[in-house]
Amino acid sequence: MGLTRVPGLLFGGDYNPEQWPEEVWQEDVRLMAEAGVTMVTVAVFSWSRLEPAPGVYDFGWLDRVLDMLHAHGVAADLATATATPPPWLVRRHPEIRPVDAAGTRLEFGSRQGYCPSSPVFRAATVRLARALAERYRDHPALALWHVGNEYADHTAECFCEESARDFRRWLQERHRTLDGLNSAWGTSCWGQHYTDWTQVEPPRKAPGPVNPTQLLDWRRFSSDALLACFEAEREVLKEVTPDVPVTTNFMSVLRDLDYWKWAAAEDLVSDDAYPDPADPRAHVRAALSYDLMRSLKRQPWLLLESAPSAVSWRAVNVPKDPGVMRLHSLQALAHGSDGVMFFQWRQARYGPEKFHSAMLPHGGTRTRQWRETVTLGADVRRLAEVAGTTTEADVALLLDWDSWWGLEAPESMPSDRLRLHELLLGWYAPLHARGIAVDLAPPDRDLSSYRLVIAPNLYLCTPGQAANLAAFPGRLLVGPFSGVVDAADHVHDGGAPGPLRDLLGVRVEECRPIPDGGTQEVVTVDGTRLLARTWSEWLTAEDAEVLARYRGGPLDGRPAVTRRGAATYLSFLPEDPAPLLDEALAAAGITGVTGAGLPEGVEACRRGPYLFLLNHGTEPAVVPLPARTEPVTALPTAPPTALLTDLLTGRPLPVGPVTVAPRDAVVLKP
Repeated sequence: MGLTRVPGLLFGGDYNPEQWPEEVWQEDVRLMAEAGVTMVTVAVFSWSRLEPAPGVYDFGWLDRVLDMLHAHGVAADLATATATPPPWLVRRHPEIRPVDAAGTRLEFGSRQGYCPSSPVFRAATVRLARALAERYRDHPALALWHVGNEYADHTAECFCEESARDFRRWLQERHRTLDGLNSAWGTSCWGQHYTDWTQVEPPRKAPGPVNPTQLLDWRRFSSDALLACFEAEREVLKEVTPDVPVTTNFMSVLRDLDYWKWAAAEDLVSDDAYPDPADPRAHVRAALSYDLMRSLKRQPWLLLESAPSAVSWRAVNVPKDPGVMRLHSLQALAHGSDGVMFFQWRQARYGPEKFHSAMLPHGGTRTRQWRETVTLGADVRRLAEVAGTTTEADVALLLDWDSWWGLEAPESMPSDRLRLHELLLGWYAPLHARGIAVDLAPPDRDLSSYRLVIAPNLYLCTPGQAANLAAFPGRLLVGPFSGVVDAADHVHDGGAPGPLRDLLGVRVEECRPIPDGGTQEVVTVDGTRLLARTWSEWLTAEDAEVLARYRGGPLDGRPAVTRRGAATYLSFLPEDPAPLLDEALAAAGITGVTGAGLPEGVEACRRGPYLFLLNHGTEPAVVPLPARTEPVTALPTAPPTALLTDLLTGRPLPVGPVTVAPRDAVVLKP
């Protein structure tokens, strides 16, 4: 369900009128119109203003805000205001405050100060959501519902007694009986056998390592508990306003929440992204998160928050150089966002985010930031026809939250250097550098539309997932330490790669993590030298061709990379996977969108018929283009030799190399 009430691409940001006197509001909406703002997010942290006492509502100020927005052509992403409970609720029910793993109940005074399992909190959120929905169901400004805010940002889990009761209920639904729980958790280890459900508690701080399956179930439960909060509000909103889409803003590649499950529960995927201007590779990390957002529902998504310049929460908050705000915004559009939204519209004068940048900064309209805001608004309008278009990818990276949680269990793994986000980036970055579109997918999804599937790590792999990979008709590349455990985090019979053994034709006899500073050389059959720094394995090829072997040390001469049919297994983490990746891409018949290599720092993305070229570097870049960009249509106003038009400038471009200025972009339309 898209935003049918707002045509084209969205442009705007978080608007906090309650932080300003009403005489400022009129200036706000006038400047929004000047900047080309089409939607703002309203009332995210307004619970205490909307409901100053139990059941007493003050909607007058919000009525006036929404009326003013609509009068100036600005739609509202209306929040349910439940991101932070009001002081009166916290003081009447102090038990709703979250408790950390050490047993400390956290105090009011920040945000997200609630226990997700609290029935008092959930009931209060549903009452407010219903009151808002019933009041604004017919308001012409209402375009989108915004439930909560950045779930799991500050409160990803709660260890209070109410959470313990909810955890036990969740466990009973999952395991049915105590025998089932004891079997799944392996409680015969370290004398943890339970004889009554009341003995089961959350994995609070303990004298030593905590049962890893208990931790895995706790991660599942904590994600589900927050999802239940979202779904309770969503149910009310859909009952009262069935035609208004509902979202909540995700937080890029976040470990704490299973976004596959969450995305299924919302109408529109939205994301908050804050690439670090001090990181020269931040655009690659951002691209990965954007491709995840696009993949969650396989449809356009929405960048709901980003920073116009500096944020307020890093140790050193570096501002964005001129042009970077625009470039980062165009990057989100290139990767499937149907708009560009920011935090915040007007820069706050007080509070923890008073130094967080804004579309309208402290200095007002006589600032570089405001000029860049207006320029970007014009660019977004020029790209309106891009809205609703999609990206087709030939490559998929597998991502499974259960496996992620299991892989990063503390104090029980061969190495804590295997971090899934970095493993994903290790494969994503060279694909991104080659201009190859990438989806992310769960291992149990239908993968038949792809030519190449890469599983950087699948530590937890079920027989069903293995069967799905075995049925995949294209090229498959599986990274190390995969197929190790089942859904209960129990090691598969015979060890790794468990249910993937027949598919891969190998057996892992021993994990050999590499100490910090150490290396392990690998040499392919054609003599290419590769280097591992983090991980290696004592691998036996039972029914597989050996493509590379270890050189030196105890693993000297042993298989390092194998292939069985179209499935390749890597038993190490290559420092540079390019040689192996290029072989897999060639075998699958996959090339980048330009048909040639890209200059350093240049990003090329196709969205529908549109080709985005973005130069993240500080020097001009010449980008080769294919002889034809499909589909090619005639442009009646263009010269006969021109096949492409840059939507940002309107200039026609002949076939041939395109020069992209530093920190600039072109968007080519055939």
